[in-house]
Amino acid sequence: MTARKVLVLNGPNLGRLGSREPDVYGATTYADLVADCEKTGADLGLTVEVRQTDDESELVGWLHEAADHKYPVVLNPAAFTHYSYALRDACAQRTAPLIEIHISNPAAREEFRHTSVVAAVATGTIAGFGLNSYRLALQALTILTD
Repeated sequence: MTARKVLVLNGPNLGRLGSREPDVYGATTYADLVADCEKTGADLGLTVEVRQTDDESELVGWLHEAADHKYPVVLNPAAFTHYSYALRDACAQRTAPLIEIHISNPAAREEFRHTSVVAAVATGTIAGFGLNSYRLALQALTILTD
């Protein structure tokens, strides 16, 4: 049996993990995150493709691709979380589970981070567990897609 494909999509500045605000996001690099997601996925019987962009339209296009192919998605929208209605509308078109994730807990940070325009159209949200948020989301997808 072929492993189920999952897209792990990351928004702006996440490619700078390891150097960006390590007190908030930790010292793990983006390359480490990719390797961990791929390994976790393989352990769960998933084929995981990890992508990152600082470009809102590219992220929207990837969400359209996921909807067209019925791919489950783990999405860290980063700053787009708080204001991108284009991203929200792309997420609303999902045809498979979509888990919104955050490395930090936005509700425990600056007030502008408390609102997610994506949360209402996501299957669920996992936040505040560091890079374990990705592992938890991949585990949740295995339950939701059985």
